[in-house]
Amino acid sequence: MGVLKHYRALLPIADKTPDVNLEEGSTPLIYLPRVSSHLGIELYGKFEGCNPSGSFKDRGMVLAVAKALEDGKRAIICASTGNTSASAAAYAASQGIPCFVLLPAGKVALGKLAQALMYGAKVIAVNGNFDRALELAREGAEKTGCAMVNSVNPYRLIGQRSGAWEICDVLGKAPDWHAIPVGNAGNISAYWAGYNEYKKLGKIEALPRMMGFQAEGAAPLVYNKPCPNPETVATAIRIGNPVSAHLARAAVQESGGEFNAVSDEQILEAQRILAAEGGVFAEPASCAPLAGLLKFKREGRLPEGITAVMILTGNGLKDPDTAMSQVGKPIEINDTLEDLMRVLECR
Repeated sequence: MGVLKHYRALLPIADKTPDVNLEEGSTPLIYLPRVSSHLGIELYGKFEGCNPSGSFKDRGMVLAVAKALEDGKRAIICASTGNTSASAAAYAASQGIPCFVLLPAGKVALGKLAQALMYGAKVIAVNGNFDRALELAREGAEKTGCAMVNSVNPYRLIGQRSGAWEICDVLGKAPDWHAIPVGNAGNISAYWAGYNEYKKLGKIEALPRMMGFQAEGAAPLVYNKPCPNPETVATAIRIGNPVSAHLARAAVQESGGEFNAVSDEQILEAQRILAAEGGVFAEPASCAPLAGLLKFKREGRLPEGITAVMILTGNGLKDPDTAMSQVGKPIEINDTLEDLMRVLECR
């Protein structure tokens, strides 16, 4: 159905708003029994990798592009660590408008870069980090009249609230904990706003604790200071000065949650566990919440029996090179049954 149609009554949709739709949303909320047993909680993964461009960005992008077209904009622009560029390019292609993407040179996973290029975006590699690319994109938007579709665009965050609504629609309540990776910090505040809206409507009775997880090498909200040279294998959250930091801090404070940092090693371990024990392949940044929950379990800080939902923000196929660097190579055999029987382990 798509986010704009499904939640039309909750979104700023007017009669003249174009019907932009790539059938985004309605992503699976996957119960993870093996991982739940290990943690001693009821754990679900909201698999946003099933969105059209493979990440959660589509929820807000569809509304941002629709409102840009409604306002007469003829092109869109964004800075990105990868997922925003893929999403913006996809929706621009669907509407036949130009898309300009600024990326930090050499810092974007190949799968995401390939998406933006295949969708027909004009990709500009900036010799600087994401924060500088974002500054340039904002300045470019002001001078050209392009619609800026990063999360500084309010419609982006409004559309992303739909993820919280879907979780509540499936569970019949809000989770006790909402665990989410934090990069530019818009998504955690969007989910918090979504939960609050559902509570005001009487659709849920209680609100979750918002637990935001960052990589140790890019954790400005954990350490409460900008990170001028962010570095992490989790490229989607390699951001040192989040534009929505104030909103994220408010969401965490109001909910009684917290920010926490996890190492790259913990993120990659969580990615392997999620795939091998949960059957879900998510990109590294998506696995920061599971890394955080595993860390809390080791530290004795994870309450027994709670219901937790972690947001798996992007598909693992966005960054296959990182995954392949962590696992063994295929076993090569001759084309005989005898050789096959030597390696089969199910007898």
